Amino acid sequence: YNGSLPNGDRGRRKSRFALYKRPKANGVKPSTVHVISTPQASKAVSCKGQHSISYTLSRNQTVVVEYTHDKDTDMFQVGRSTESPIDFVVTDTISGCQNNDETQITQSTISRFACRIVCDRSPPYTARIFAAGFDSSKNIFLGEKAAKWKNPDGHMDGLTTNGVLVMHPKGGFTEESKPGVWREISVCGDVYTLRETRSAQQRGKLVENETNVLQDGSLIDLCGATLLWRTADGLFHTPTQKHIEALRQEINAARPQCPVGLNTLAFPSINRKEVVEEKQPWAYLSCGHVHGYHNWGHRSDTEANERECPMCRTVGPYVPLWLGCEAGFYVDAGPPTHAFTPCGHVCSEKSAKYWSQIPLPHGTHAFHAACPFCATQLSGEHNCIKLIFQGPID
Repeated sequence: YNGSLPNGDRGRRKSRFALYKRPKANGVKPSTVHVISTPQASKAVSCKGQHSISYTLSRNQTVVVEYTHDKDTDMFQVGRSTESPIDFVVTDTISGCQNNDETQITQSTISRFACRIVCDRSPPYTARIFAAGFDSSKNIFLGEKAAKWKNPDGHMDGLTTNGVLVMHPKGGFTEESKPGVWREISVCGDVYTLRETRSAQQRGKLVENETNVLQDGSLIDLCGATLLWRTADGLFHTPTQKHIEALRQEINAARPQCPVGLNTLAFPSINRKEVVEEKQPWAYLSCGHVHGYHNWGHRSDTEANERECPMCRTVGPYVPLWLGCEAGFYVDAGPPTHAFTPCGHVCSEKSAKYWSQIPLPHGTHAFHAACPFCATQLSGEHNCIKLIFQGPID
């Protein structure tokens, strides 16, 4: 949340992961296909210590596709499981980082073995995404109820229960980027239009002119968490943590003031992003006027957060402002001038406008824009607002 997990980054559970070339290739590629009529025989295939994908067609027929070692690729697996085959353990995103016991999700919708990313070991290091990951017995098992089919060329394919969705932005991840179209990725890496609902039995239509190759800025949705894929080249052109800190210091050096209390405001240091500080800037999110904290302007007892701005009398939420800390979410290196509504995370204008337009999957069939820093659903006229700072009077 805003650059780190609530309990800190630990081991394979982090807010960001870097993929490096492995000392030894661990990729796999499909080889032999077996059609098996008894469940016992399928066990014999899966016990060889060899990767395989089992497609259960009926009680008395299973197709097992064996996978063999691929010296040219590295495989990285993502999922909720903490078992050793999973390289990156992901947990459900709780919006607004409310990490108290009441909001703990009892039933996660993220698959234990959600997806696998396969990278070429030689330039340009192309990365491809596939639904489902191999479990501890090196098997992917698609049961009777899972959507599965035989393609015209004879090879089997299928979808996982809640699906792996991918969106490639138009124009990469730059100032000019626009949202792309959400697609579903199959177990074998083909691209399909979305199902009617997340776990519907009927697959979407095959999209033949699109691929499962990840691009800079691709979003991967695992039904409970959304991952942003950044390439090494893309990150090279992205502002760094140092740059964001310099922007924070620059704003504070201009000594913005509360237009009512006339006290100087300052964004807290990036390490202090949990505690609201005395000098913290607050903003009325309907108009964008920045103030220091004050306790007046309540319109009613029922709407605790509806306040009237003393500058322009506009009524709306009044919240503390936080600088967005995760540099990977910025599409440019511009100054932090805009705040997301209603959470008050601040970033550059182009970054705010980009994320304000992105429909992120929510639940089983809804989509809505969310703050990239805290996953809060966005609201208001444009999902973000330009901030109006008052400079010092002297």
